[in-house]
Amino acid sequence: MAHHHHHHTTTTGWVLYASLIGTLGFTALEVVAGFQAHSLALLSDAGHNFTDAIALLLAAIGFAWQDRPANHRKTYGYQRAGVITAFVNAITLIVVSGYILFEAVSRLIHPADLNDRTMMWVAGIGLALNGAIVFALTRGNRSDLNIRAAVVHMAGDAVGAVAIIIGAVAIHFTGWSFIDPVLSIALAVFIVYTAWDITRESLNILLEGLPRGIELSNVTAAMAGVDGVLDVHDLHIWSLGSSTHALSSHVLIEDMPPSSSEGILKRLTQVLAGFGIHHATIQFEHVPCMLHENGCSLTPDGRHAVCDHNHHHHH
Repeated sequence: MAHHHHHHTTTTGWVLYASLIGTLGFTALEVVAGFQAHSLALLSDAGHNFTDAIALLLAAIGFAWQDRPANHRKTYGYQRAGVITAFVNAITLIVVSGYILFEAVSRLIHPADLNDRTMMWVAGIGLALNGAIVFALTRGNRSDLNIRAAVVHMAGDAVGAVAIIIGAVAIHFTGWSFIDPVLSIALAVFIVYTAWDITRESLNILLEGLPRGIELSNVTAAMAGVDGVLDVHDLHIWSLGSSTHALSSHVLIEDMPPSSSEGILKRLTQVLAGFGIHHATIQFEHVPCMLHENGCSLTPDGRHAVCDHNHHHHH
């Protein structure tokens, strides 16, 4: 299993580096062609491609760093390196989209003559390149937020390339030059839409918010339902990285020696694994127990429990 993970990591890293070189080369081509064709859509896409190159570079750095082992200073390791790069990538995309919108409005006011043929063949190359990169990256770890951010960048470019090709065909047959800035506006809106989800999720991880797909009440109820547990409180759940969740909690149990509580801890661990939480710190709290015919329950002051041997059955 460990060997497979190493091979998988090496492959994904190689794909990121190869994608970076290909994207930088295509960006240069698009800038030259954009000026020659007087196409704002191509120049906008070139700007987007350049941020993609930065995104791929950050993703490669984040991917390499997040697998570094923990040490005495970084006790959780570097799992958040990929989350930070994903956040920076998404914010960069939103900023670039704002600039594209500004330029597109300016071009609508001051139209320019376009070379639709250049737009078409350059966008075709871009579609092939970005499609290949998206295909290669999605074969890797799809749950990694960092890789997802890179995929969204490249998928956005692929969609942009398709839009430019359609626009170039439309301009060729109609002569409507305003199609070019309208395409740029549509591309910018699409980029913001796709980047926002990653911005929100990465920020939630950095702020140690509740991981996506987990409900605090469900986890609390499941833990409280474990045989031997009287109460669950001071519960915190957060993400170390894009797919690694952690939990800390205080759990109230009957007064018993540590050897007897081992079974409760094991059952709690199994329940948490069902929620995808594999890193849990649970502190047991004990209460004195007295025999009582009505079963086990906390007294109003919350400090004592009254219980009998039927508690687990009723619970």
